[in-house]
Amino acid sequence: MGAAMRRIHVGNALSAFGLGFTVPYLYVYVAQVRGLGSVTAGLVLAVFAVAALIVLPFAGRAIVRRGPLPVLLVALVTAALGALSLGLSASAATVLLSAAALGAGQAVMQPALATMIVDCSTAETRSRAFAMQFFLQNLGLGVGGLIGGHLVDTSSAASFTLLFAIEAAMFLVLVAVMATVRTPHAPRVAEVPGQSAGGSWKQLLGNRAMVQLCVLGFVLFFACYGQFESGLSAYGVEAAGISTSALGTALAANTLMIVVAQFAVLKFVERRKRSRVIAAVGLIWAVAWAVAGYAGLGHGSQAMATAAFISTYALFGLGEAMLSPTLAPLVADLAPTGMAGQYNSAFALVKQLALAIGPAVGGPLGASLHAPYIVVFLLFSLGITVLAVRLGRQLTDVQNQPALARSRVVTKGGAPADAVAAAEA
Repeated sequence: MGAAMRRIHVGNALSAFGLGFTVPYLYVYVAQVRGLGSVTAGLVLAVFAVAALIVLPFAGRAIVRRGPLPVLLVALVTAALGALSLGLSASAATVLLSAAALGAGQAVMQPALATMIVDCSTAETRSRAFAMQFFLQNLGLGVGGLIGGHLVDTSSAASFTLLFAIEAAMFLVLVAVMATVRTPHAPRVAEVPGQSAGGSWKQLLGNRAMVQLCVLGFVLFFACYGQFESGLSAYGVEAAGISTSALGTALAANTLMIVVAQFAVLKFVERRKRSRVIAAVGLIWAVAWAVAGYAGLGHGSQAMATAAFISTYALFGLGEAMLSPTLAPLVADLAPTGMAGQYNSAFALVKQLALAIGPAVGGPLGASLHAPYIVVFLLFSLGITVLAVRLGRQLTDVQNQPALARSRVVTKGGAPADAVAAAEA
């Protein structure tokens, strides 16, 4: 890794560490500590999703025209102000406005950081770079949540103010770190005459492989991340009789699996076709849903049900570890030169949409219709496999398996390294 990439990874870890302080306790803070009730707390969570859906279409265009670093710095300052304001807010109006600022800033960070990783990596190093990003994000969230849990006191609003102040400080520290990053110059769409915002989106939607990847991404995030804290947890409590402590253990097992397996599976993933890796993840998650079905619908002991439920989260973590070096690099390789920011923002938009719809659908289904819930999401997982196989037919050999181009400079069909060297000479 170069100095720029090291700073980017430090930035990812710091932002995740800050988020880990507050995200697990946001509902309790708004509903109980500030006494604003469960409805306002639910609205706060909804505001996060809505803010992301509003700003991401504009973020992609800004990244393409201005570069990812200025956009990232603005997003960090916005998120810091939102976090600090949220920690000081005592009314529903100020809480919702603060949550909107924090949610918008967090949403824009993702594609901006992803574009910086693309700019600072090559096709040969990109999978490893995104795997490191995912590893540090999960490690930061886990450590932040652990420390935050020891600092928080539900009888004291001041303890929550401290948490949000620490989160804001992490974002501002990240501003100082990222301001020193010097990324390689990437072409901007602003340099291409006649290119409009509508034209760039039309160009993206005309990329059949990217559209198929977005559909696949929606199903992936809807069937996994969109169920973690809503449908699957509700199913575990209502159908399998899982205790809150066992639910926490299951979430910890998910994080532990990612941390342990991330680099163990990386070499395996790098040598395989990306479409086949994603298809394999669909099968692994289908097994996970089948195990979850046993936990809630089987007739074993409570200990067996709990073990099965924890195993479900661990299997999801294995699939996530396989996806992290696959999905984001594929988005980058599908983007035309200078358009990585637009493509990263579009994919982040699809993810946010899935995360907004997933809990709304999965929560009530998992809590009351146990068997249909398992069947539906088992079929969704098998659908991931089918969609991945179809996507593979739209990809070039190099896009699907970058290892085939080790002797080439890969920039969406780049020239051989010898030719590039001769041209530079």
